[in-house]
Amino acid sequence: GNRVYIPAVYVLNKIDQISIEELDLVYKIPHAVPISAHHGWNFDELLEKMWEYLNLVRIYTKPKGQLPDYSAPVVLKRDRASVAEFCDAIHRGILKEFSHALVWGSSVKHNPQKVGREHVLLDEDVVSIAKKK
Repeated sequence: GNRVYIPAVYVLNKIDQISIEELDLVYKIPHAVPISAHHGWNFDELLEKMWEYLNLVRIYTKPKGQLPDYSAPVVLKRDRASVAEFCDAIHRGILKEFSHALVWGSSVKHNPQKVGREHVLLDEDVVSIAKKK
């Protein structure tokens, strides 16, 4: 057919005006996040659900000899999050001089671990790129 279904998250506002029993029912609704915009309640859960549904990962950069930069992550699609795609997202010319990368996070067994361009990164990994000498 000609129908295209896209994932959706239902944001249910004004949870500050309902009872606990009603809130328990609201939590059983699939793909829904109850919030209170007035009081700022449950925004963190909404943010996590959005990252999950959009299928995105945050990869942080670490310049050599410096601390990781957690203020501006490189955002990639989860199914396209290799070290090579991370390098391309920063600058197209990096892969020509790429030697290896050091990765800290849940995608590696050891922190840091030396990986190649095919290594798949996970959410909130920290990457430091080493160039050829």
